[in-house]
Parts: sequence; structure tokens; C-alpha cells
Amino acid sequence: MHSVKKNLSVGLLLIFAGTLTVSCKKKHDDAVTPATATVAVPKVYSKIYGAQSMTNDGTYLTIKTQGLPDHKSAYYVSTNPLYQSFSGTTFGGNTFSKNPNTIATQSLTFKIPVNPTVASTHAATALGPIGVALNGVPLYNQYAGPNNQVLSGEIASFDQYYGHPQQSGQYHYHVEPLYLTTVVSTKSGLMGFLLDGFPVYGPQEESGATVVSSDLDVYHGHTHATTDYPAGIYHYHFTADAPYMNGNGYYGTAGTVSQ
Repeated sequence: MHSVKKNLSVGLLLIFAGTLTVSCKKKHDDAVTPATATVAVPKVYSKIYGAQSMTNDGTYLTIKTQGLPDHKSAYYVSTNPLYQSFSGTTFGGNTFSKNPNTIATQSLTFKIPVNPTVASTHAATALGPIGVALNGVPLYNQYAGPNNQVLSGEIASFDQYYGHPQQSGQYHYHVEPLYLTTVVSTKSGLMGFLLDGFPVYGPQEESGATVVSSDLDVYHGHTHATTDYPAGIYHYHFTADAPYMNGNGYYGTAGTVSQ
């Protein structure tokens, strides 16, 4: 009888120890492999058809692109199907003068706020990408490199769709992206987003009225309802006059771009 009790006690101890081991292992596993939630990408961003991928962590939208224009350009190599020679008149009535650069594939990651808000301190836009167009091409500000020079010296090098590549082959728009405003969308349509998350529209209001810089604030935008944002939102506009798309910095707090 004593032997039976002893064996029963030993068995219970072994069961308890096994249960404790499994319980501890489960807690440990839970700690190192927490569940991750998937957040849907807001529908308006589906208009960025040039994105290779797009994810939303609830705070930032991460957009990856190759930065390649989906339209003809004199800056593609002659063997590329999208190469098209050009010798006409470009933006501002200037006669096209090709720069020595050639379009090259990029690896761009834009990280922008999903819910943009006005910044308490408006940061200046830097040279290089400050936003992304619908076709995945980066948007640049109103200055030329390397020292924030007046853009007028580069305007003649804009191709048939008003873009051009810089030294590393990164194609970009400083001014109205003509392919987007005349083929993909309209002159009043959504053109893309700046790094602060606020949208960029073409050079016309939805009423058909042409927008000029004097209609906008110092950041080159204003607030009202649009088709994409019927409740109203601050947004930028491209204009035919300087600063073309962006004035004295971002209206909101900018995200980041890596390349």
C-alpha cells in the first residue's frame, strides 16, 4: 500500500513538471512571435499605379517604386521601346535642349503619413525626391542642384512630358507632369503625394479654372473639397508659374525617402 502511494505521488509530480514545462514554453513562444495586424491601404492610394509595393502600418504608408516613367522620353536609351526622339517646344515655350543624362532604374522607398497633419514648424523641402507621382516617378521642388539654383536654367532640358533625369539617371518632375495631366488623368486630377502625406493636384480646379501661384499660400496649396476628399483636405497644385509645385517648405510633417 505504501509503495502504491509512493508511485502515485511520483507520477503526479512528473505530470505537474511536464505541464509547467509546456506552459513556460508556450509563454516563451508567445513572447518571441507576437501576432501582427494587417492594416488596409486607403483606397485613394490605389491611384499610385507605378508602385511596386505598398504597405500600411497604421501610421505610415510605405511605397516602393523604380522611378521609371511609363511614357515616351528622349532620355531613354535608343533601344528602349519607350525611347522617342524630341526636338520640339517644352515647358514654358522653351526649345528643348537635351541634357547628357540617361534614365536608369531606381530603388525608391517613400514613407508618408497616412493621416497628414499641419506641422508646427514647416521644414524646407530638400533637393531630390520630395514626393511621388502616380506613375512612381519622384517629384522635385522648384530648385536645381547643386546649390538651390533658380530652375529656369534647367527648364529647356525637360522632355516632351516635362521631366528629365539627373546625373544618376533618376527621372523626375519639377513642373506639371504632362503625361499624367493629359493622358492618365486630367489637369484637375490627383497627381501624387508629397512626403508630408498631402496630395498634389494638377494646374486646374475641378471647375476648370486655372490655378496660379497667387491663388495659393506660401507652401503652394490651399484647403477645400476634392473628388478624392469630399470632406476637404489641404492640397498642393502644380502651376505654370514659379514655384511650380512647392513654395516655402512642407505644409505638414514630412516622412522619409530612401534610395
